[in-house]
Amino acid sequence: MPSMQMTAISTWCALGLRTAMTGAMKSQAVEGGIHVHSKILCSHLVHGTLISTLSMWKPNHSIRCLQLQTGARNKLSPCLLNSTRFCNYATLAATGSVAVPQEISSSLNSIVPDSPPPSQSDLQRLYDFVNDSKRLVVITGAGTSTECGIPDYRSPHGAYSSGFKPMTHQDFISSEQNRRRYWARSYAGWRRFISANPGPTYLSLAQLEAKGRVKGMITQNVDRLHYKAGSKPIELHGTTHEVICLDCGDMSDRYLFQNRVKKLNPEWAKAVEALESGQPGSDASFGMRIRPDGDLDIHEKFFRKGNFIIPECKKCNGTLKPNVVFFGDNVPKPRVDLCMSLARSADALLVVGSSVMTMSALRLVRAAADMGSPIAILNIGPTRADDLAHFKINARSGEVLPRLLNMGSMSVPTS
Repeated sequence: MPSMQMTAISTWCALGLRTAMTGAMKSQAVEGGIHVHSKILCSHLVHGTLISTLSMWKPNHSIRCLQLQTGARNKLSPCLLNSTRFCNYATLAATGSVAVPQEISSSLNSIVPDSPPPSQSDLQRLYDFVNDSKRLVVITGAGTSTECGIPDYRSPHGAYSSGFKPMTHQDFISSEQNRRRYWARSYAGWRRFISANPGPTYLSLAQLEAKGRVKGMITQNVDRLHYKAGSKPIELHGTTHEVICLDCGDMSDRYLFQNRVKKLNPEWAKAVEALESGQPGSDASFGMRIRPDGDLDIHEKFFRKGNFIIPECKKCNGTLKPNVVFFGDNVPKPRVDLCMSLARSADALLVVGSSVMTMSALRLVRAAADMGSPIAILNIGPTRADDLAHFKINARSGEVLPRLLNMGSMSVPTS
């Protein structure tokens, strides 16, 4: 395996106008390319210059992954970069592209399915598909979030593979104990869940949408990562960021709900702090352990005490539930009608990161196909809509869509 030169570059930017770079070189036994570590304090505008400079400096090397540590915001994703953290992607605002994370971190290897890289013919076919469309609609699924650290259900590394059984609608409404168990685990895992940031798939789709290449988007995901990337899709299955009363229908903010849970359950709040401070499985953390699929195990004995109090609806004292469509529940009809109208209006439909196993999603693909719209699928593994697809790319969407942005006229806004 050829050695690679690891370039550590710190970049300071004032208003995106002046930059100064200092660097140190060291070797790393990773297959060909330049690994960039960029620290941006004020702006993303420097990224295009950085990539361009490195390309001229080492023209025979590909830039494999741009990691960034930033406290900046940008117009594309105003909510994305509000805290300093490391990510495996970066927006390249100066060139209108997104860096391709060709190496998945070890922490993500356990949940991101393996796949071969996309071929040039796959990329060209997808480019022609998107470029020829005037009313492209995109449907996204859980596979778009695995690259962000959120496990899916059905992939080889998904939650089902470790024996996970999701809460059904019937289980939730029929038993207070089930609701207590659900909300305790959800409360404990909330901070980790919302710490996920949108990866290259989300950022690429947001750029395609901003350039007029995508006319509408429907997501099956409930994590709001599309919103963090700057998109506002129809959320087919709802979102965990909202809480709904099953009795009066009142909607409330999840963050406010979390605060209410904390006040009602101070011992559980301490247990979560113990878990996050490195005491998994202890009595201090109520036996909580983070599973390999990212979910939480909580020892059953802590539920027998009945010591977890669920807040009631402030308006009617009714039962509160996350505003998501559980297994066995139905998507609200107005939302179904809205999604169906969008799918039927498409002149092309692209499915990204979804096995299309839910009937609610499959109906949308069938509706577009019935209207004569070509269907393309970008997903690892088989899907329920494979027989409807004009073509399919079996690769990580985070390795495909950023490359698409750099092809031909894809970065040019449509009129």
